[in-house]
Amino acid sequence: MKQAIAANSRLEEYFLTALKELYWSEVNLISVLTTMSEVATDPELQEAFKTHTEQTADHVIRLDNVFNTMDTQPEQVHCVGLQGLFDEGWKVIDETEAGPQRDMALIIAAQKVEHYEIACYGSMCTLAKTMGREDIAKILAQTLNEEKETDLLLTELAESNINQEASEEPASV
Repeated sequence: MKQAIAANSRLEEYFLTALKELYWSEVNLISVLTTMSEVATDPELQEAFKTHTEQTADHVIRLDNVFNTMDTQPEQVHCVGLQGLFDEGWKVIDETEAGPQRDMALIIAAQKVEHYEIACYGSMCTLAKTMGREDIAKILAQTLNEEKETDLLLTELAESNINQEASEEPASV
């Protein structure tokens, strides 16, 4: 049986910092996803973004629960990595015309965020287990699974019609 990591260890400090960055990311992602759902033209893509916006609100609640489980107040710490990916999404929105090419670019921007989140949540699950906190790992694993499902859905949407339609559309200037 693994020995639990002592409270206030460096590992726990790192875990809490990463948790705060995830919290900032999820809170701010709600705004990005809401806008993506509004500017997407494909109805299925709009719905996927709306659904993930709702899931992201649940992710915030789960992170609140993790903070509470650790007897720590929820706190946001700016995440430079995801800020860059959010900025890419805003750039797509600002610099592309509505239509299939924007939808394709939105999927790419969204999947970059999903892949980053999958890496973060996967690592956080592993750290929680290492710290002897299976309870926290279980909470984080729920979100990890939803992030993976969203990534798969976005891939399916791209492969089903959006990328083909984007390739048939004249290049936008």
